Amino acid sequence: MKAIVQRVTKASITVGEEQISSIGRGLCVLLGISVVDTQKDVDYMVRKILNLRLFEDESGRAWSSSVMDRELEVLCVSQFTLQCILKGNKPDFHSAMPAELAQPFYNNMLEQLREAYKPELIKDGQFGAKMQVLIQNDGPVTIHLESPAGPTDPKLLSKQEKQQQRKEKTRSKGPSESSREKAALRSKADPSVSSGAEGDVSSERES
Repeated sequence: MKAIVQRVTKASITVGEEQISSIGRGLCVLLGISVVDTQKDVDYMVRKILNLRLFEDESGRAWSSSVMDRELEVLCVSQFTLQCILKGNKPDFHSAMPAELAQPFYNNMLEQLREAYKPELIKDGQFGAKMQVLIQNDGPVTIHLESPAGPTDPKLLSKQEKQQQRKEKTRSKGPSESSREKAALRSKADPSVSSGAEGDVSSERES
């Protein structure tokens, strides 16, 4: 699971011509759910979002207080595009959880945020809708979060990522050891397979 967490002075979401959600000072969280995410990823993200020390304390000391410490608001926005894998210049979204599974998963995370904090201070957008998201970043302060069990775990890499890695490794390698060994065996089996320089020397000796 991936999240972009921004400290904001205000943020709002509009669908069509209607503003459906807004917050004052707090955090705006763009959340991308992957096909491999589980409850452990939810637990990690909820804990991090609510406990990140992105605010000053009462004495003005920076990076000392969380959104909960200051009793500020959180606006969550589901954003599957965070799970894109680029194929050249074209984004591919097969790593994102399908909408029919992602919606209850996302709603469950919202409920956990509300249970862990004050429910009236957790806001969200409209899942699957085309939204206009207005974010007034404060700082600017932007934090990228990724759950440890997310797609970056080698065991859980998507098929596309694995294929891309194999392609890159193939390009970066020179001739393999087995190829060099085969070439050497062919040279031994056929004495005529030799470098031009060696051929010249042999000719000179024979003459």
